[in-house]
Amino acid sequence: MIELIQFPWSPFCLVQRRILEYAGIPFKIVNIPSQDRSLVWKLTRQRYYGVPTLRDGRNVIFEMNDDSQVIAKYLDEEHDLGLFPERWCDVQSILWRNIENEVEGVTFRLNDIYWKENVPAKDQLQYLRFKERKFGRGCLDQWRKDQKSLLKQLEEKLLPYEMMLTHLPFILEESPRFVDFDLFGMIENFLYSGHYQLPKGHKEIRRWYARMKTVKHSDFK
Repeated sequence: MIELIQFPWSPFCLVQRRILEYAGIPFKIVNIPSQDRSLVWKLTRQRYYGVPTLRDGRNVIFEMNDDSQVIAKYLDEEHDLGLFPERWCDVQSILWRNIENEVEGVTFRLNDIYWKENVPAKDQLQYLRFKERKFGRGCLDQWRKDQKSLLKQLEEKLLPYEMMLTHLPFILEESPRFVDFDLFGMIENFLYSGHYQLPKGHKEIRRWYARMKTVKHSDFK
């Protein structure tokens, strides 16, 4: 059985989890503390420490760089999911970079405002240390102060996808492609704390999100 090594609110883990659910593949979730990557380090033979990481029998699959999509492409090829059709190769490459930089850059900050609700007390010191080393001292408090501005930014950054969904059920066509799952993961991260809702003005994204919660690959066979 496939194992997805993750921590629950990671947007990139949420992408792969939804792909596995969509595919109907039996899988097991292995949650690790967000600041303890020793299991991943061991499984990858000291080549990687990030999440998500996938273990499929003897195969251990992990990303090669920030834009590689190794895990999603592995699942796509192994289970013929049609997530990366050649005709959309260049377009998807552009879109997922926008999703994973512009959109995710806002969503993770909004989720991290409520970090103490997500991170067990025993792990909070290391989590805070990691965040402040990466983003600067007081970053989590600053994001809370900027919450209204960040919510406005997210609404603006989602606008192109709202427009793309005006005449289609999914971002590019009649069935979901990788970018649908990628955007879904960022939005699931944003909604993870339970303190937010999708922007009311983005009616198409709200409908798309409802479809993405339940859609299965078998729906298109």
